[in-house]
Amino acid sequence: NEELATKVIPKDSRIFSLQNFTSQSGGENSRFPVEFESKTFMPLKNYWKTNLNGFKNLIKEKRVMQSGNNINYVRYVDDFPALPYTNIWTDTAIAGFSGEDKLYVVQTAKKVIQRCMLMTTDPGDLVFDPTCGSGTTAFVAEQWGRRWITTDTSRIALNIAKTRLMTAVYPYYKLHDEKDKDIRQGFEYKKVPHITLKSLANDEPAEEETLFDQPFTDNKKLRVAGPFTVETLQNYDPVSPEDLDKYYDKDDRFIETIFEHLISAGVKNGIKNEQAVFTRVEQLSSPYLNAEGFYMTKKGESKAYFHIGPKFGTVSKQCVNEAVKECRNKGDADWLIILGFSFESDIENKSETTSLGTFEVTKVRMHDDLMQEGLLKKDKKAASFVTIGEPDVTLTLCHSERSEESNKSSMDASHTLSMTKKKQDIYKKTKSEKKEVIVEIKGLDIYDPIKDEVKSRDINDIAYWMLDDDYDGNNFMVRQVFFCGGEKDEYEKMKKNLEKLQKTLKIEIDEEAFERVYSHRSHPIEVKNKDQKIAVKVVSQFGEESMKVVEVNKK
Repeated sequence: NEELATKVIPKDSRIFSLQNFTSQSGGENSRFPVEFESKTFMPLKNYWKTNLNGFKNLIKEKRVMQSGNNINYVRYVDDFPALPYTNIWTDTAIAGFSGEDKLYVVQTAKKVIQRCMLMTTDPGDLVFDPTCGSGTTAFVAEQWGRRWITTDTSRIALNIAKTRLMTAVYPYYKLHDEKDKDIRQGFEYKKVPHITLKSLANDEPAEEETLFDQPFTDNKKLRVAGPFTVETLQNYDPVSPEDLDKYYDKDDRFIETIFEHLISAGVKNGIKNEQAVFTRVEQLSSPYLNAEGFYMTKKGESKAYFHIGPKFGTVSKQCVNEAVKECRNKGDADWLIILGFSFESDIENKSETTSLGTFEVTKVRMHDDLMQEGLLKKDKKAASFVTIGEPDVTLTLCHSERSEESNKSSMDASHTLSMTKKKQDIYKKTKSEKKEVIVEIKGLDIYDPIKDEVKSRDINDIAYWMLDDDYDGNNFMVRQVFFCGGEKDEYEKMKKNLEKLQKTLKIEIDEEAFERVYSHRSHPIEVKNKDQKIAVKVVSQFGEESMKVVEVNKK
């Protein structure tokens, strides 16, 4: 009773329980008398689990104890200090007193994914998760040496998962094959003895059980995520104006769903409590202006036209240009909203001026769930339409001058002597100057329809931005990338944390390169041809992605 009350086990004591020595199966040779402590015992209706020689070994090992009129097997808790998992898992909850913190709304408990993965795969196996969410499957697979592929239709989910993996730090598990570092050979796992009645009765060494969820850890090392790629399927081809009719006539329910959500949820611009909710929306017969809607502003009721992109397709710049022309000709709206699931890369938000005034042209991304009938059962106040912030980008022209020594060495001496002084000066000027531009990101422009003004989102809301310095109109090739989310002070804290890991990760941080990674200004870009385009892609901290294409020689 004292031990139960204090929950303290006396020194040199072991916890045990008494197990039945009999079994319902066996033959007559399993029914025999056993002499123990001057008493004779026989199985009543059943059979002994071992033979007479086995009993002698068990008595020698002090594994037999009398209880009432029977003898029992003494089984210690540490005979097998592990228990197999059943199909009831009570230790996998998120939050609560003993659970892990939930950092993302869509986050699955890591322990659930881990247990499923360890039961069904080995190190080096490929794990596929078609619903990425916050990236828990990829996170756990990376930790346990599994290769992984994860997909999602949401840009926000992919950006959350990417950030989570890039900032993760994992324990370093000792490899079974430390020489060749072959992950498929697995890790060095903890093993425990499995002492059984059978092994003791037969005087055999206990079997070892491998605990595949308990690899040995090298505390002198840490791991970070290995290299991985982020790929996207090519967008659908833009739909030409001639083909628009067949997209709308065959799916009237799709248009009705859009109208329902414009009235119930409206158009949000990504900032809390700023949205335009339409009091009524009416369909139009034009292939370019598909509907008109009315919403309240500080000036009273205003009108907007809608161009609705195809259900399965990309909004083309040609269609947008035609919609702008029609809206300009009508001259009675303040806003032209381009709704689409994807857009050609060179479609921009802009302000159009007419003889009757101005109107805003805004790209608005439709939520992917609008393609599914299941959305009708969901909350119609969800953010089904969100404006795409336009990157505020400026180009600054700069000239890079080469050194005089470089100019001299680049000129052949004999050729120089044969040139006139005027020609030499022209030659030097041509060789010493190189036209370059610098891209500076100012923020994201967002149109607020309620106040009828374009707002610039804080530059610190940009998680990171990339640029392609020679964009071909189809393929975005990352040439420069900058991570500038948050304040500079926060970035410095991250830098200090990395410095602590230098020895562990066996890396050396290039101070100058690290400083360049946090910037809102690009490195100099050489102007190579008259048709050169620079594409700037911005990802906000909310996972919103937007791109702007700038023609260098128009700036």
